[in-house]
Amino acid sequence: MAEGNKTLVTEFVLTGLTECPGLQVPLFLVFLVTYLTTMGGNLGLMALIWKDARLHRPMYLFLGGLAFADACTSTSVTPRMLVSFLDKSQTMSLVKCITQFYFFASSATTECLLLVVMAYDRYVAICNPLLYPVVMSNRFYTWLISVSYVIGFLHPLIHVSLSLRLTFCRSNMVHYFYCEILQLFKISCKDPSVNALMIFIFAAFIQISTLMTIIISYTRVLFDILKKKSEKGRSKAFSTCSAHLLSVSLYYGTLIFMYVRPASGLAEDQDKMYSLFYTIIIPLLNPFIYSLRNKEVIGALRRVAKK
Repeated sequence: MAEGNKTLVTEFVLTGLTECPGLQVPLFLVFLVTYLTTMGGNLGLMALIWKDARLHRPMYLFLGGLAFADACTSTSVTPRMLVSFLDKSQTMSLVKCITQFYFFASSATTECLLLVVMAYDRYVAICNPLLYPVVMSNRFYTWLISVSYVIGFLHPLIHVSLSLRLTFCRSNMVHYFYCEILQLFKISCKDPSVNALMIFIFAAFIQISTLMTIIISYTRVLFDILKKKSEKGRSKAFSTCSAHLLSVSLYYGTLIFMYVRPASGLAEDQDKMYSLFYTIIIPLLNPFIYSLRNKEVIGALRRVAKK
C-alpha cells in the first residue's frame, strides 16, 4: 500500500536484545531455561494450591491468580523472543504485534490489581482477624479475583483501539525484544501524541492508585504489628507480609520507570533492561519469593512429594 510517496509498513522486524551474532545462541539457552523455570514455578504453584485442601483459602487463591498472571506475562513475550534469537529475518505482522501487546498489557494490569487485593487481604487478616472469615467470604474473594481479571482484559482494549488510527511508514525495524507500544509510536507516520497521552494517563492512574492503596494497607498493618506483644505474632506477621512487599517493590519500581516518566527519561538499553525485568525476571522470581518463606506452602509441597 502507498500513502503519497510513502510505503505503509504492515510487518515488523524485532531486533531483539542484542544484534551481536556471537551472543544469540547463549542468550537463547539462558532464556529458554528461564522460561521453562518460570512456567514450572508458576504452574506448579497453581497446581499445589489446587491439590492441597489446606491451601484453599483467600490468601493462597489470590496467590494462584497472581501465578497465572505471571505465567501469561512471560508467555506473551518470551517464546517470540526465543524465536528471534535463532532467526533474525522473521517478521511479525501488525496484527500479531498488537495482539502481543494486548496480552502483555492485560496480564500486567491484572497483576497490579491482584497485588492490591492481596494487600487488602493481609490488612483484614492482621488488623481485623475476628472479622476475616466474614469479610473474606467465598463470594467476595471470588468476586475480587474475577473483577481483577475483567478489568485487566478490558483496559488494553482502549490502547489497541487507539492504535488502529496509526500508520507506519518510517521503518519496519522495532529496536526491542517484543512489540512494546511506545516503540511502535517512534515509527508511526501519524502523530501518536494522543496515544502516548492515554498510555501515560491510564498507567499513572492504575499504577499510582494501586501502589498508594498498597502502601496505606501495609502502613496500617505495620502499626498493628508493632502493637502486638507476642514476639512470635510479630515474626509471623512480618514473614507473611515481607514477601508481598518485596514483589510489589520490584514490580512497581520497574513499571513506573517505564510508563510514568518523561519520554526521554532513559536510554534505549536502559529501557530494555527495565522491560526485561518486569516481563521475564519478576515472573520467574515471584513463585519462589512467595513460596520459600511460606511454611504452609513448603508443608504442602512436602506432603505432595511424599504422596
